[in-house]
Amino acid sequence: MSRLKFQFRIGDFEFNLRELAGSMGDFGTLFPLAIGYFAINGMNPSGLLVMLGIANIVTGLVYRLPMPLQPMKVLAVVAIAQKWPTSLIYASGVATGVIWLILSFTGLIQKLAAITPRSVVRGIQIALGIMLAIEGFKMISTGWILGAIAIVIVLILRTNKYAPAAIVLMLLGIGIMSFKGELREAFQPGFNLPPITLFKPIEMWDSLVLAGFAQLPLTATNAVIATSALLKHYFPSKPVSERKLALNMGIMNAILPFFGGMPMCHGAGGLAGQYFFCYLKSSILQFPKC
Repeated sequence: MSRLKFQFRIGDFEFNLRELAGSMGDFGTLFPLAIGYFAINGMNPSGLLVMLGIANIVTGLVYRLPMPLQPMKVLAVVAIAQKWPTSLIYASGVATGVIWLILSFTGLIQKLAAITPRSVVRGIQIALGIMLAIEGFKMISTGWILGAIAIVIVLILRTNKYAPAAIVLMLLGIGIMSFKGELREAFQPGFNLPPITLFKPIEMWDSLVLAGFAQLPLTATNAVIATSALLKHYFPSKPVSERKLALNMGIMNAILPFFGGMPMCHGAGGLAGQYFFCYLKSSILQFPKC
């Protein structure tokens, strides 16, 4: 472990500081919505976080790739804005999960991907990047100095193997909380098992009408078609089809909400974020070594 370099490898699996940094690449889209679920809707943190962790572990073991998992954004925004009860949130996850299972098993998602122009996929990726950049600037608008420092850290340390930018930023945030005396209040270790969560069958339909049907086009384009295209671009030796991504989301959302899990999907933005913080000057035409 010379020069503080930590690395562990078994077959295709590799763990080092850059892999750890890469895993934090999509925290910017995860944390705001997850915190909204906790604070506004009263969701159980143990259920949401444990189920998210299990889903990440399983998809990582199955695909041996960084497979981002994020909240379904339309559902999350509407649920938080309208203060949905938790039962309606869980019902929305199962309802959309059933739809994605149908689209996967019937092959409809593959047909949709085949007729979607490549320009549409690129347009989605660019639009998402612009939207995330705008939201990022909004978030730092009340603290430009810290925001500027964070941007400089990202630019300087993005390819550093010993002090990856994402890890430095997380430690900086913890340090600021500690300096302001807020860390003790936030850090309250404990152990809680995920709860068993139920809902009324009618709530599945209600959730689809309120936001679920509006979520489907965004998920189909961003979480399925664009994510599959980006995986093929980043990892050409390990392509993942649109049908498999739809099947992933169907299985996850049909099961995990019964244990407190939130409605989840993949996402091209999350994949790009993870890859950005892990990618290290290797050709993107080859399997990248973090």
